[in-house]
Amino acid sequence: MNFRLATGLAALTVTIAACSDGSGSFESASLDSDDQRASYGIGLNVGNQLSDSRDRLDRSAFMRGVEDALQGSEPAIPREEIQPALEAFAEEIQAAAAEAREQLAMANEEQGRAFLEENAERDEVTTTESGLQYEVLEAGDGPVPAASDQVQLHYTGSLIDGTEFDSSRGGEPAVFGVGAVIPGFAEGLQLMPVGSQYRVWIPSDLGYGPQGSGPLIGPNAVLVFEIELLDIVE
Repeated sequence: MNFRLATGLAALTVTIAACSDGSGSFESASLDSDDQRASYGIGLNVGNQLSDSRDRLDRSAFMRGVEDALQGSEPAIPREEIQPALEAFAEEIQAAAAEAREQLAMANEEQGRAFLEENAERDEVTTTESGLQYEVLEAGDGPVPAASDQVQLHYTGSLIDGTEFDSSRGGEPAVFGVGAVIPGFAEGLQLMPVGSQYRVWIPSDLGYGPQGSGPLIGPNAVLVFEIELLDIVE
């Protein structure tokens, strides 16, 4: 977390707001002019930077620091005490985030295992040796791609709770190498004749594993893809 940058941006936000609206009320602040909208945007950016510490951040102390900086006042805390306090605060926030992620990883692993075990009992679902599960929604009769092929397809990716994290639907079909995707997706493609539409369930160890990916795919998450294989391309 960049506290120096965040504090500087916060000071800029307060400065612009003070010039634009002297009411002192955040909720009633006008957002009509370009400066006001820019000021609001800066505020959002600052808030996003500090979001990990929102439960620990003392807003009154924070704003006192901003005001002292704006007024050019001497810090209310000895300067030599500030950096150690910031470092300790950041370490505690990071430790709490790591613990929360570990708990999420354990929960996802347990839920994913239970889901896949139950899903495997369905007659229409086939489980491969690797643990990948798939269901044939529409059978095609074209060639089956190899790991070295490029394919054209439509797909939608979601979590087992239905949260969608990626999709090519509504746009041009995606084109990529079979060997350039996560192992479970690559395996699923190599089961599909062109013209097929499959639903595949990818265990975490064939997906993004304990690291997850982006804000939506958490650690140890099982992934669900609905794939329509359109063609093998040169």
